[in-house]
Amino acid sequence: MGQQGLLTMQTKPNPGLFKRNPPIAGEAEAIERAKNGDADAFSKLYSLHKRRVYTLCLRMLGNVSEAEDMTQEAFLHLFRKIGSFRGESAFSTWLHRLTVNLVLMHLRKKGLNLVSLEETINPSEEDAPKRDFGSRDLALTGSVDRVALERAVASLPPGYRMVFVLHDVEGFEHNEIATMLECSTGNSKSQLHKARLKLRELLRQPEQLPPLEGFKEVAQ
Repeated sequence: MGQQGLLTMQTKPNPGLFKRNPPIAGEAEAIERAKNGDADAFSKLYSLHKRRVYTLCLRMLGNVSEAEDMTQEAFLHLFRKIGSFRGESAFSTWLHRLTVNLVLMHLRKKGLNLVSLEETINPSEEDAPKRDFGSRDLALTGSVDRVALERAVASLPPGYRMVFVLHDVEGFEHNEIATMLECSTGNSKSQLHKARLKLRELLRQPEQLPPLEGFKEVAQ
């Protein structure tokens, strides 16, 4: 896909906005060996997945230092939990869910609200939704520069960014997000709708977006 990405806002099925790599040759063998305590196999899994785990942490946290720490924490947790992987989903999906849960626990320990309720309860008249929140966003469909998109996502308010990353990037359903963030399904849909509106606004003037920090590998 190069430096271009398709910004497709879909709900069912939702493959994730930034598509993950296809199955990796030798991954299945490395998983089984790692389950048996093979350090070299675990190192291979780390090399295969560290960039995407770091990217996920950075998108959710918006802080390079925290993202680096949580990436290390995710792989330490993986080392302890890899024996519980049963292959019922793709390994990358399982690892990303594990990472998401760790990041959310980290944020809760810091006492941060994972979503903002204020704008959901009192939306302004001009940006109040005129349609079902979960539907396809045609205005955001098309060819979008990957770097500009990453910069726009990084510029979203934390609550908007969290729901956008979980739904449109990672492919979680609204009921799953509501459970993760301890909010209502309606709140999740509203946050996503507002995130898309904000992204649309930001992408109209990409030259004014702040530079990315820590995302050198994301646009590759």
